[in-house]
Amino acid sequence: MPIHAKCKLVKKEKLREDIFKFSVESTEIAKTAKAGQFLEIRVTDEIEPLLRRPISIYNIEGNLVEFIFQVKGKGTEILKEREIGEYIDILGPLGRGTFDYKNKKNIAIIGGGIGVFPLYELAKEAKENSKVNIYLGFRNKELVLLEDEFRKVSDKLVITTDDGSYKEKGFAIDFLKQDAENEKIDGIYACGPLPMLKAVQSFAKEKNIPCQISLEERMGCGIGVCLGCAVKVNAGEELVYTHVCKAGPVFDANVVEI
Repeated sequence: MPIHAKCKLVKKEKLREDIFKFSVESTEIAKTAKAGQFLEIRVTDEIEPLLRRPISIYNIEGNLVEFIFQVKGKGTEILKEREIGEYIDILGPLGRGTFDYKNKKNIAIIGGGIGVFPLYELAKEAKENSKVNIYLGFRNKELVLLEDEFRKVSDKLVITTDDGSYKEKGFAIDFLKQDAENEKIDGIYACGPLPMLKAVQSFAKEKNIPCQISLEERMGCGIGVCLGCAVKVNAGEELVYTHVCKAGPVFDANVVEI
């Protein structure tokens, strides 16, 4: 069951003009959260905006839960103004679909843009027993984030930019494909823009590599009530609808239709 808590904001960092990292105290959430889950955050005690904002868990450290968000609309604009010492209304951890990295020895983690945020906790946990290869793609140098953080939790880190303005030029999946040909990758984990996810899904199916994909749907309630995050999955010989907030946000790439 998710925990409803008022969590104290103890650290606030501006990673970019429009991207913030918050660290909140919550022993209860921290001890039950798993890589791939998310939080539903009430941005204000006022009537509007009514709906909570779904934000992926970035890192779990002791009694701290960290999340990173991009300011995109009214809700996140309000959230970024919260100050250290204030309490934030949080429901979580949410999501039954989580990353399954156990019994994997050589995994590939691939992310794009702001989709890299949910992948850090996965890499950190998996690093204890697996070789972790990370591939992160961004449009240009100015948009590259968390390079140093991901380097610390990886055995190999590849940073790509579409325009070649930083590190490798091209798409992250191209470098993943090269490495998959040269060594035994026994698991792929992805989060990012839909075109990237489709390419990863197709490649994993072609090479018969187990793959999980984290979807970033707009989830109004986070508990399956509003029905706003429907996605198609294979159920035997037919496609059925399920909801990202309840069955996901992490899905088997062989099951989910994207």
